[in-house]
Parts: sequence; structure tokens; C-alpha cells
Amino acid sequence: MFKIGIVGGTGYTGVELLRLLAVRNDISISVLTSRTEENKKISSVYPWLSFLGNKLFQYPKVDNLYQCDVVFFATPSGVAMEMAEPLVEEGVKIIDLSADFRFKNIELWSSTYKSEHCCPRLAKEAVYGLPEYFRNEIKGARIVANPGCYPTATLLALFPLLNEGLISKDTVILDAKSGISGAGRVAREDLLFSENAENFRAYGADFHRHGPEILSQIKQFSNELKNIVFVPHLLPLIRGIEVTAYLNLNKRLSSDELRILYKKKYVADSMVIIEESGIHPQTRWVRGSNICRIGIFTQNNNETIIISSVIDNLVKGAAGQAVQNLNVMLGLDDNYGLQTIGFVP
Repeated sequence: MFKIGIVGGTGYTGVELLRLLAVRNDISISVLTSRTEENKKISSVYPWLSFLGNKLFQYPKVDNLYQCDVVFFATPSGVAMEMAEPLVEEGVKIIDLSADFRFKNIELWSSTYKSEHCCPRLAKEAVYGLPEYFRNEIKGARIVANPGCYPTATLLALFPLLNEGLISKDTVILDAKSGISGAGRVAREDLLFSENAENFRAYGADFHRHGPEILSQIKQFSNELKNIVFVPHLLPLIRGIEVTAYLNLNKRLSSDELRILYKKKYVADSMVIIEESGIHPQTRWVRGSNICRIGIFTQNNNETIIISSVIDNLVKGAAGQAVQNLNVMLGLDDNYGLQTIGFVP
């Protein structure tokens, strides 16, 4: 039985972790923390988790977490890096769902998040938690940096082409859309239902923190591709991300040829599904699941490539991928406990 701790158990990603882990018979949720709900029963905050019994939220203190084998940080940036070092030194493995350990370049992290990083040594050690590409590194990692939701959908769409050196030096345009839950469980006027229902808008068009994260990962595969245009949009949905990437290749390939390339790359990755010819993936097809679905299209006589990638931002884009990383770290199949099929409607 593996003892698990979750720091930040009342946010959307923390609740998703509970949903995915609480039913597993190889997992014991030993510590669940919340600054705002300390000493409250989990069932009093989230009645649908009443089967967890009388377990209480605890205040997030390092001393409470030493008993755990693995600790998830489902917290805003700045929390994990303050608590990680003593835990790692005591043999506790960490999966961080915030952005604290996603950059090995500390200066880039500081300029992106407008803060000073207090744990640069672990940031340089941390493994980027995209199992489809870094599975071997994740297996032996002491700390895994769970990717952001937009980067997950984007990188799964681009990496097969980057891995083959096919993307030209031209700018890649990333048209990204997310449901409202991507902003977290916060009370903000611009996130109210009446502000977003029957509405669609771009935001962060001049800068979004996931842009540098995406580009830093791209550079591991291509030093030639130096520019991306990343523009996020807010959808009037609770869950779901769709990223449409527009790009050019350094050789002409048809959509059928590209589909063969993608299927070959992801043949062993059950969490990535490549759509058949002409099929546009939809966010509702992955709602509640840890699946990424990718559609591949071409225009202008195969000169322009269009890749459409959809995920559930709270599952494959956050908690589900974190559990997938846990499985890899524990030597289990990626999809253990993650076989949930997307629910429609």
C-alpha cells in the first residue's frame, strides 16, 4: 500500500486527484491538506467524497508529510518549492502540479512568474512529466514537474514532427482554447457564469506564462524553431482544451502520411488517440478522461499543416497526468486507474 499526500486538496485539481485515487486499492490517502478548510471533514466540503469516511483536512506542514511515499502539490506556484527540499531529502517523492519545477532555466522561470525561485537545485533536477516522451526519466525521478494544461495538448500535437526534424524555421501558430475551470477555483468577476455564457474571447495575447514553457520544451528537440505565436482563449465550458496548431514542414507530406507517422510514434501510448481521416476531435469526447485526441489536416496542396489536439484540462492537463506519472514512478502501467471513458453529455 502506497501512502499518498495531497497538498492543496480543495482546488479543482486536488479534487480530481481525490476522484482518481480514492477508489484504488493500492493507494492510501494518508494526508490531505488545506489552509482554508483545516480540521474539516472532506465529506463536509465535498459530499460526493463521503466514502472517504471521517478523514480531515490538515494544515500543510512538512512534518505532516514525512510519512508519505509520494506527495502531490495541487497548489498555486510558490508553495511546492518552499516545501520540496526537506521532503525529497527524506526520500519522499514529489509530483508538482504547479509551475515551480517546469523550468531548468531559473532565470526564465523568474522572468515568467515574476518571482525569485527559492529551490533552484531541485528545479534543475526535476523531470518534466510528459510520460509519452520522458517515461524513462520519470521512472527514477525524485521530483516530477507536471506540465501545464495548454503545454500538454500542444506538445503532444507537435513532438512527433519535432522528433523527426520536420517543422520548418517558420513561426508555429498555436490557437488555444480552454474551459473556465482552467483558471482554478477562485472567485473572480471575469469568471462568473453570466460573464462567460454565450461568450468567447481571447486573453493574454501579448503574453501568457505557458508560452515560455512550451518553447522551452520545443527547444529540446529543435534549436531552429525559435518562434511560436501562442494565443489562449476562454470557452464557455467548464472542462476542455482544444489547441489548433498551424505550421509548415521542410518537406511536403499528406495528411495520410502524417497520420501514419503519428500512429507509429504513439503506438505504445494508450492515452493518445490519432483520429482517422477527416475527423475533428471534440472536447466532449475526452471529458473526464485522461485521453488526448489528435486530428491531422493539410491545406494548400499539403503546404500548410493543421493539427487539432483536445484534452480535459483537469485530467490529462493536470490531475490525470499526475496520476499517470505516479504509475510510471511506481512501475505500474500508465493507464492503471485511468481507464475512465469520456462521459457524454
